[in-house]
Amino acid sequence: MFSDLIFRNSRRGRKENGLFFASLVISIVAFYIILSLSRQDVMIFLAEMESDAVNQLLLMIPVFYGMTLGILFFLIYFACKYQMERRRKEFGVYLMMGMRRSKLFTMLLAEDFLNNILALLIGLPTAVLLSEIISLVTAKLVGMGILGHRFTLSLPAIGFTVVGFLAIKLAAFLSLSGKFSRQEIGSLLASSSGNEKKQAPAIVYGLCAACGAVLLSAAYCLAIGGWAWHKTGSMLLTLLLGLLGTILLFYGMRTMIALLVKTGKTNRRLHVFTFRQIQENVIHQSTSMAISSLLILAALCCFGAGIGIASTNRQAGEHVLDYTFRDYNTENPQQALPRLQEILKENGLDSQFSQLFEMRIGHVRTTENYEGVFRMNSVMESLRSLPQSEERDILLNNLSYTGFPYLICLSDYNRLLEAAGKPALTLAANEAAVYQDAEFADTVRVTMLNEIFSGCPGALLDGTPIYLTGEVQSVNFVTDRSITLSFALILPDKQFLHYTQGDYDTYINGIMSREATQGASLMTAISDLNGKLAGIGLENVGIEYESYLQNIGRHLFYMVAASYITIYLAIIFLVVANTIMGVQFLMNQQKTGRRYQTLVRLGATYKTICASARKQISWFMGLPVCVAAVSSLFGVKALYTGLLSSRVRETQGEMLMVSAAMIFLLCVVEYIYMTAIKRSSDRFLLTLMQPQREE
Repeated sequence: MFSDLIFRNSRRGRKENGLFFASLVISIVAFYIILSLSRQDVMIFLAEMESDAVNQLLLMIPVFYGMTLGILFFLIYFACKYQMERRRKEFGVYLMMGMRRSKLFTMLLAEDFLNNILALLIGLPTAVLLSEIISLVTAKLVGMGILGHRFTLSLPAIGFTVVGFLAIKLAAFLSLSGKFSRQEIGSLLASSSGNEKKQAPAIVYGLCAACGAVLLSAAYCLAIGGWAWHKTGSMLLTLLLGLLGTILLFYGMRTMIALLVKTGKTNRRLHVFTFRQIQENVIHQSTSMAISSLLILAALCCFGAGIGIASTNRQAGEHVLDYTFRDYNTENPQQALPRLQEILKENGLDSQFSQLFEMRIGHVRTTENYEGVFRMNSVMESLRSLPQSEERDILLNNLSYTGFPYLICLSDYNRLLEAAGKPALTLAANEAAVYQDAEFADTVRVTMLNEIFSGCPGALLDGTPIYLTGEVQSVNFVTDRSITLSFALILPDKQFLHYTQGDYDTYINGIMSREATQGASLMTAISDLNGKLAGIGLENVGIEYESYLQNIGRHLFYMVAASYITIYLAIIFLVVANTIMGVQFLMNQQKTGRRYQTLVRLGATYKTICASARKQISWFMGLPVCVAAVSSLFGVKALYTGLLSSRVRETQGEMLMVSAAMIFLLCVVEYIYMTAIKRSSDRFLLTLMQPQREE
């Protein structure tokens, strides 16, 4: 009998509070996926190339895990409080009929335990399945291939998920059940009513709303303008302005709602009652609405920015070269390429490359006075004549340090352009082209320079006049990071050899052949060739190399870190915010249940009362979502301003489009959740339709 009661109550609780139960399942899934990150194929692959960065990321996982446990504790506490508030009369009846308090406590504990076990039985298999799907999809998207994938089950992730979930559930349950089990029977049977709060004059609320809007605008300007990222104090100020602005805005919204009550159509059914209820909800719950809006804002920003960065980061770099070699044991740079070709041929690896070509880079060696060996005064004067802007000032500052530039051989660079499918450069004996690595080639600044170079301005290289022509070149001439140049001059071969006096560095670039990449993804082919090169011991003969795998591995790490962490945080923030809003409204609706019963006695139909409650939910949950959606557009833009490098920032427009789509998707999810809350409200109102006697 007692066990049947426990099972019935547990089943009824899941049916009446299906949204909360679904939130628990989603939390379990999120826990497992983030805790099992180290077992993902992509992370295992990245650990071989970006071990330090991967280890730093994995060290952050316990921090996110602990922070999430704290957030979810308060979520579970308030949700369980709502459930127990709804059953307080039931508890009073149990005690009045002779049930001991200890037995009531045992019953509640058993019901909660059953729900927890069921949530784990649903959540963990779902989490394992989703983890495998994510691993497979990610491997496919980044070109790793899925043939080598193996099913992985992270026992530590399961253990920490179960322990963490049960711990916060038990802590919330003990703190609440003890409070309810100690109450007297009379207080449990008595109906609760809403708490009346003293209202301030309307002018106070209007001023608060205006101040909130001003503070939010200031926070938007600081974040989008980039000032928030200059130092920690600026960031804290921006966050503080945003927090206070949101709280004041919601605190002052009651003035706007009061105006709607006065100006709305009064011939609608329950119009005044509906908006009075909305006004009272905002009055009593303005702070929780503001906090929920901030949580939704954090979720929208994390999800929008994370997906935006992940979707475009893999396109940030241009893939031309597969390998770059450097021979440190050859004194004569002209022998570097023949020596490498001989070693590869001896080990049967010469067929792995369709092209091997030199990239010669050096400095001016025709003088020992290296200070100011290169001057381009006409370029600097042209820049100073441009309208003042931040980009112009940055460019002036950067070009002031170009007095001793690197020199690049023209024929070698043309081989690179040919491999990239771009037209070759043509330079006269007294001409030079400017090179900037793609990492430094900001679009706005490059456009400024190209306009100036179109006039072939003059310059001096070791006292000899030369003319800067063509557009700024930025095709990366090494595979990854062997050398990165912020400024260099591309010179014809004869002039290059003259100025370098034969003292230059030689980088050997390699492009893999079709034979090497046939039947495998690029990443797999490079990984296999890395193993072969390691087997012949190139490092032992003084030849070092880097591959495109390192380059793509770095971008892949950023993509994984951005997408996994931000999506995880977005899910947690969204679940918490939605549950808080739903619980707050339903609790307030229960406390004001007598008002609905009065409407029933006055002749209001079930359909009319439900329509009134649904409109209240739309306002109560819609306001925080709308404010968060508007703020998220500025928030995502601010994140891109502070987090993206100048090179990746060029794709910001595409990222913003992706982010906007993701924000819209989450707003659709919010609408679905709002619909579910409305259905819960309808079920509660149905219980009030039968007039009850009050003795």
